[in-house]
Amino acid sequence: MNVILRVIATAIAVWVAALLLPGISVQTQDDTGSAAVTFLLIAVVIGLVNTIVKPIAQVLSGCFIILTFGLFLLVVNAAMLMLSSWLCAQLGVGFAVDGWGTALIGSIIVSVISGLINGITGAGKQNGR
Repeated sequence: MNVILRVIATAIAVWVAALLLPGISVQTQDDTGSAAVTFLLIAVVIGLVNTIVKPIAQVLSGCFIILTFGLFLLVVNAAMLMLSSWLCAQLGVGFAVDGWGTALIGSIIVSVISGLINGITGAGKQNGR
């Protein structure tokens, strides 16, 4: 159940980021159901990238993270959003992020919005804690 709530929270966060930033574009059909499926697919790709690739990137950039007191994690998050955009393009999902600046701001928006939603729904809690 937590995974489904997290995917929905990420989908909503990507939708908000696409509304706020002109550099993040999502190509959907005109109907609501198709748009919802597109945002859910984008959220699944982001979730998979954050689960598989992000820990490796954090380990490889550990010195920079320590040296910048954690601020380099913003760059890692932006890179994960750019990678998700590229993977979505390869899969035929209409999701594009234009440039590092947009990816940096977009990753902050997605992180904050999905964190808030996960906190409200309780999806961020582990084993009922």
